[in-house]
Amino acid sequence: MTPELYEYVLAHNPPLLPSQRALVDITRSALPGVAVKQIAREQGPLLAFLVRLTGARHIVEVGTFTGLSALSMAQALPADGKLITLDISEEWTAYARDAWHGAGVADRVELRIGAALDSLKAMPAEAHIDLAFIDADKEGYIDYWEELVPRLRPGGLIVADNVLFSGQVLTPETSRTGAAVDAFNEHVAADKRMDSVMLAVADGLTLSRRAA
Repeated sequence: MTPELYEYVLAHNPPLLPSQRALVDITRSALPGVAVKQIAREQGPLLAFLVRLTGARHIVEVGTFTGLSALSMAQALPADGKLITLDISEEWTAYARDAWHGAGVADRVELRIGAALDSLKAMPAEAHIDLAFIDADKEGYIDYWEELVPRLRPGGLIVADNVLFSGQVLTPETSRTGAAVDAFNEHVAADKRMDSVMLAVADGLTLSRRAA
């Protein structure tokens, strides 16, 4: 996709809300070396759309960074909705907390600091999650998936980011992380509990629906 065509796509999608735009700018300014970890601009409106489409009220996010994806989803939640987001960094998530408070959605977001896998295992075992977003360390994706799928309600959705990993999935023998993402993609494709589709959105996005 050319830069011109990408700008055309953005121009015909819902724009970022002012609070989201501000968080993008703050992240790029304060954390230029790792700002690439933030979701792409087209993904915020897409995640919000999926929240509204599924009628989600209970969301789990694995990987917070500076909070743009959580902000986008929280702003689409109904007032009684809840988003639990998992991360290990107090530094990066401090920006997230400020953004959520500034946007008036802090009451809808619960940040849990610690190993994401431990946090997932500590959640109720029954199917109660409406939507999950996986965007953390790629080598943990399969483990996160296996904890989330049984906790996902029938018809619930898992969204996994970076499933193309800059094309490294095509040469997994040259990249440990690329190999992990490739293994995850194969794992998802073989999982009969879920209906999945991979999209060429940003760095690759897989949408997976829990079968009834």
